[in-house]
Order: sequence, then structure tokens, then C-alpha cells
Amino acid sequence: MTAPLLVTYFDRLPPLNPGDDEELWAAGAGPLVNHFKDEVRSKYTEGTLARLLAAADVRTRRAAALAVGLLGTMGCNQPLAARLRDDDPLVQRLASDALWEVWFRGGTEDENRALQLAVREKEPAARKAALDDLITLAPDFAEARNQRAIWFFKQGQYPKAVADCEVVLRLNPVHFGAAAGLGQCYLKLKKPRAALRAFRQALDINPTLEHLHETIQALKEALDSE
Repeated sequence: MTAPLLVTYFDRLPPLNPGDDEELWAAGAGPLVNHFKDEVRSKYTEGTLARLLAAADVRTRRAAALAVGLLGTMGCNQPLAARLRDDDPLVQRLASDALWEVWFRGGTEDENRALQLAVREKEPAARKAALDDLITLAPDFAEARNQRAIWFFKQGQYPKAVADCEVVLRLNPVHFGAAAGLGQCYLKLKKPRAALRAFRQALDINPTLEHLHETIQALKEALDSE
């Protein structure tokens, strides 16, 4: 079977292998990545890219995951989440990164712009105010609530962070970041059983969160010794 044109575009990029620093790769490949993005946009719909995420050919899945991260919307949320269980580590990694990109594009163009401006605010009070305003305007924008949960966590306001994480997971059940964040909140609140459930949920969504295995094991041992 002839490989999709998408793979031809992808093969023009510098090789990206599991274990490579993706930020360094992206910095070095910047102009080529932009060209890849333009080529894909001119030839592919989001629906086609979502279908190619499940292609039999691993190169096609890799190319589709990168493309969706650059161009996709929340319509690709579930297809991308499915690729977190791919048997190719690079597809898993590209899908994980793409999900974060898609989540930040989860609103309208104006809402997405407002979120980017909010998270770039260096003054904590200004960041919180901007996130509050955005959530008031777009209460179903899951990533806005997730970013506010992060703000609450950093300020030590763990019950409020828990409340926002729970809303995020209702709006976007595959948000492994919110599930892992919920676990961290429960640890701070000295609720190990709730923390264990949250960490297991995060790992069930995204098996690549290998660092959680040690945390889960430590929590299990602590609870077993009670």
C-alpha cells in the first residue's frame, strides 16, 4: 500500500526518535515544521488526520499525531487519547504532547488567545484575575479551569484546586494532567486513598506517566501498613 502524502511531508523533517529532547528538536526544525504544517493544512481535513491516527503503518501514526498537535481541535481529543496506548513509544509521546496543544485550543479563537495571555501573566494576582474572567465567559473551557487549578495548587489552596480538577475531568475525562494534579492535591490534604485513586486514574488514561508507578507503589505500601 502506498504511504499517504502525509508521510512524505513528515519524512522531510529531521529524524525524531524516542528519547530525543523534543524542544531542542522543534527549535532546530522550526522552519521545516512550519512548512510541514502548511503542507498538511493545504491537503488534509481534521477528520482525515484523526482517522490516520489509527493507521496500521507506524510512520503514518507518527505523522498524524504531529500534524494534529499542530492543527487539531478538541474534535481529535478521543482519537489522540487512544494513541496513548500505542505500541510505538514515539506515537505515544507525540500524542501526549498533541493533547496538551489541543486542550489549549479548546475554546474559541478569542478564548484560546485569552488563555495564552493569562498563563503568560507573571504577576500571580493578574494571572488569577484573567483566568477567573475567562472561566466566567467560558465555563466549559476545561483547560482554563485546569490552569486555575494549577494556580490554586501553587498558592496552597488545595481544596479549591481539587474542585477545579474535578470540573476539568467532568468536562474532559481524558485529561490525565488534571487527574495527576488531583492526586497531588490529595497528597497535600493528607488523603492517601483519594490520592491513590486519582493517580491510578491518570495512569489508566496515560500509561506513559511511568513516574506514577513509584508514587502508587509507595501509597499502596503505606496504606497496607496501617
